[in-house]
Amino acid sequence: MAKLLSLNVGRPRDVAWKGRVVHTGIWKSPTTRPVMARRLNLDGDGQGDLAGHGGEQRAVMVYQAESYEYWARQLDRTDLTYGIFGENFTVDGLPDDQVCIGDRYRIGDAEFEVTQPRTTCYRVGLRLGEPRMASLLVAHHRPGFYFRVRQEGLVRAGDDIVKLGTGPEQITVASADALLYLPGGDTETMRRALNVPALSPGWRDSFRELVDQAGHPRREPAPRPAWDGFRRMRVAELVHETELVTSVSLRPADGGALPVPRPGQYLTVRLPAAGEPAPVRSYSLSASALDGYRISVKRERHGRASGYIGTALAVGDELDVAAPRGEFVLGDGDEPVVLLSAGIGVTPVLAMLRSLAAQRSTRAVWWLHTTNRPATHALAAEAARLIRSLPDAHSHIFYTADTAETSEAGVTHGRLDRDALAALGLPTDASVYLCGPSGFMDAMTAVLGALGIAPGRIHTEMFASLSAINPGVVADGRPAPHTPATAGTGPMITFARAALTTAFDVDLASLLEMAEACDVPTRWSCRTGVCQTCSTPLLSGTVSYSPDPLDDPAAGHVLLCCARPETDVVLDL
Repeated sequence: MAKLLSLNVGRPRDVAWKGRVVHTGIWKSPTTRPVMARRLNLDGDGQGDLAGHGGEQRAVMVYQAESYEYWARQLDRTDLTYGIFGENFTVDGLPDDQVCIGDRYRIGDAEFEVTQPRTTCYRVGLRLGEPRMASLLVAHHRPGFYFRVRQEGLVRAGDDIVKLGTGPEQITVASADALLYLPGGDTETMRRALNVPALSPGWRDSFRELVDQAGHPRREPAPRPAWDGFRRMRVAELVHETELVTSVSLRPADGGALPVPRPGQYLTVRLPAAGEPAPVRSYSLSASALDGYRISVKRERHGRASGYIGTALAVGDELDVAAPRGEFVLGDGDEPVVLLSAGIGVTPVLAMLRSLAAQRSTRAVWWLHTTNRPATHALAAEAARLIRSLPDAHSHIFYTADTAETSEAGVTHGRLDRDALAALGLPTDASVYLCGPSGFMDAMTAVLGALGIAPGRIHTEMFASLSAINPGVVADGRPAPHTPATAGTGPMITFARAALTTAFDVDLASLLEMAEACDVPTRWSCRTGVCQTCSTPLLSGTVSYSPDPLDDPAAGHVLLCCARPETDVVLDL
């Protein structure tokens, strides 16, 4: 009979790590006293990051003594004491390849149910001093699993573990873990997993998304970019749309044809004549054709790239252009479309409007734009012409400056706020495409949700650095991106969103560590090539991996956490 060998608890603590502080409950120690198992936790225990650990579905972590013996051999370790893998219950029996999601057990006075495998997380590697550990647990099919507490009660080290019931579908912990984290997951098995009521909501959502992608190929990630790295293009035309906005029409320097981008995608351009190192920036496509692309760029104060484009770039000049990218794209369907923008955020939604007009779309289209005044309203005439060509289009322009009233139809002098949006009567089944300054997008997203539009229907585009995902790391007011204190000697690394280029420090383990040394906002969780949270578009260059990721990133992407540059690299980060 299976047995509870060790009962381990520990309160979260702050731990110094890589120059930062991590708040974590991974430090567990055995206790010989009885402990009350409650719905959300064991008495005396806690988790530092409740977004990924703890809560009703992950109240108790379980790991096997047999896996301790396995890792002692694999890692040549003699210091693996119970609790070091962050588990609450160290058990004899209950192997991951036999225990199934939904299995139920009695231990002491409490009853438990299996809900999911261990959440893949870097902190188990932090605890063991083995950075590869998160990857190894998955690759060797020994993740461990979580219990939820079905009936609260006292548990003690030495208690027998009595099986009370078997989960439906008989999907083991090890196979569920492999379905999510390893390549080649069987869609039919994922569908069966969705039939298990005990499966935690997070894993249920992940499997549902994978099943949905398999059933709707058009929803899969964008295909590989049309060309690798940068392609030389020549400026064919410059149009000063406003005092600050310049449209740049580009043609391939070699005269070849261009792929048609998806409406809403962006180009990343490198401007060799604008300085050293050459600045790299991303700009939405405002128009495209088989023989050329157009970007429309607002000159920003102190903007090295935008200033050069607005004042020094000339017809005939050449620059380097990466292939169109981005997932902020107009979707298929017949539901209403709301194209909502502020300022220069008009550019990607204008490309969407052009696509709808070219298709002679019968969809209801709502064109909503806000800017300071008519003189700052870039591409206004073009947008108006496209709107007139659509049979069911509604245009509403908002000028925020105190200017004289006008009788022009569809123009409001005032702010685009909740009251203004509510007065428009937008259809709640519309797909919304939203672009503008980050504060504007945050505010509009909240307002649209309050007006009844589901979050999944609201799509946004942002060219600034994305918000960081650094689970467990204590916020410490990091500075703006900067060159590192120690000059590197390796290939040049460009963080396009952060507008930063610097040499790679060869003493660092990965591109992720390089980004952190520069205080570029990053997104990661496992740090060992498992979870793919750090997947980032690779605009140019080549990398090698150590360790090798368990599954390849999407085409044109790189996993920062385990990648090192082999050549100069440009990242959409």
